[in-house]
This record gives sequence, structure tokens and C-alpha cells, in this order.
Amino acid sequence: MRLIECVPNLSEGRDLGVIDRITQVVSQTKGIKLLHRTSDYDHNRSVLTFTGQANALREAVLIMYEEVANLIDMRDHQGEHPRIGAVDVCPFVPLGATKMTECRDLAEEVASIVGPKHALPVYLYEEAALHEERRRLENVRRGQYEGLERKLENAAWHPDFGPGEFNPRLGATIIGARKILIAYNVNLRSQDLGVAKKIAAAIRESSGGLRNVKALGINMAHLDKVQVSMNLTDYQATPIHRVFELIRAEAARYGVEVAESELIGLAPADAFLSAAAHYLHLEDFSEQRTLEYLIHASG
Repeated sequence: MRLIECVPNLSEGRDLGVIDRITQVVSQTKGIKLLHRTSDYDHNRSVLTFTGQANALREAVLIMYEEVANLIDMRDHQGEHPRIGAVDVCPFVPLGATKMTECRDLAEEVASIVGPKHALPVYLYEEAALHEERRRLENVRRGQYEGLERKLENAAWHPDFGPGEFNPRLGATIIGARKILIAYNVNLRSQDLGVAKKIAAAIRESSGGLRNVKALGINMAHLDKVQVSMNLTDYQATPIHRVFELIRAEAARYGVEVAESELIGLAPADAFLSAAAHYLHLEDFSEQRTLEYLIHASG
């Protein structure tokens, strides 16, 4: 089967009844397998992970946008995570033999439907981007929901699909096709947001840190901690353990300890096998040395 993963990020993480309803209609779509959901109070954000073939995914995502349009109102939204709309970002990720072009085509098809239907400005990003300056998610999201009305007045930011008018209830949405990434956060035993922001600046690629790392410093008031919130866009080139150790070293400069780290959504097993091999000093170790891999491979 040519499977595709969809990982929509929704701008609601506090009213779990809303997320329950959206999750329910997605999971009940024929041909869809819901793999995971997570919600965070401080981020005020939820992430769903589900898979299916292109036709089933298209139906599930269209139903999801319908439910979000009825249940989430951005005029009431407050949260720590950057966002531009109710469905902030909706990426399609190829799995197995699926080609990136299939995800790109699906992203364009979904965008062409939800934009006009919900009077929703839609931007395409990453491998689905129609404009090079829109390839990077952070470029499209810059200014966030609060700056969207003014952004839409700029002809350079006319949406790829949907109207060019501000939708105060839903904001805008960003749809795309991309490779697997890992959403990974590290919480610090500190309430000093300045420290988290300095560490994020030290480790992210855009300001001279590690390649394939995007990072922000975020206040987690609900936990009485601050967080370095990250997307690792190529975990094989820049493994998790390297990122974690750099954060720990940078935090020590400010007399701060790491409290814990967390995974948002799902991640490939080999990302954690790599970390295990690093910390245990295992030589010549790979997934082929695990019992589960050999059992699965033998059928």
C-alpha cells in the first residue's frame, strides 16, 4: 500500500472536548488509521497523526477542516506556540514507496478545495511551495494570526488558494508536502524565558547553530518551566542526542539544568536507536540487531 502520513497542527490544546470531536470524525473515516494525538495547554495546540492512501486522506482532511471551521475560533486563541490559523499547518509525508510528488499533488488538491469552501487563505509550503519564499514554514507564519490582516494587504503574500481577504474566525492555513521531521522539546528547570531564548538561538541553524534544527524559547507557565521547542528536519544528519547534549551544555552556562525532554507526535525508531547506541557506546549497532526488526522482517 502506498501510504501517506498527515500531521495537522490545530490551534486548540485546552478544550479537549473540541479535539475529541475532531479526532473522532477523522478516525471514523474509511481507510484512515489514527496513530497518535497530543495536546498542550501552554502551547494551546494539538497535533494529530494519521495515515491512509491518498483518497482516504483527502476525505479525512476535508472533514477535519469542516469540523475545525465549526469548533475553533481564532479570535479567542491565546497560546505560546506561533500560529497563523485554526488549522495552522497540515503537512503530507510520504511513507515507504510513496513519492513526494504524490504528497505534493494531494496538498494542492486539498488546498484548492478548502480555500474557496471556507473563505480561507491557503499557503503551500516545503515541497508543495509554488513560490520559493514560501518554502520555509517560518516565513509563511511570520507575523502570526495577529499580523495576518496586514500581511494579506501585501500583494506579495496573496494566498496560493482561497480569497485574499482576512478570515477573523479561521485565520489562514499552511498546507504542504515534506519529509519526516521530529518535533522534540526540552524543558528546563527555570522560569527564565530569556535563557530558553538564548539557548534556542545558539542551537538553531538560522542563527549559526546545528544544521536541520529549528528552535524557539517558550514559556511553559503551566509547568513553572521554560522550554526549547524544536523541529528536527533531518534527524539522521543531526541526531537527537547531539541536539540534547548541546542544549544541556548551553543550559549549564546559565546554571540551569535540563528537567526532561518530550516527543510531540511520532518519530522513526532509528532516531532513538541512534541515541541508545551513542549513550551505551554500542559498536556496529543498527535496527537489524533488534529482535523486533528480525521478527518483522521474517514475516
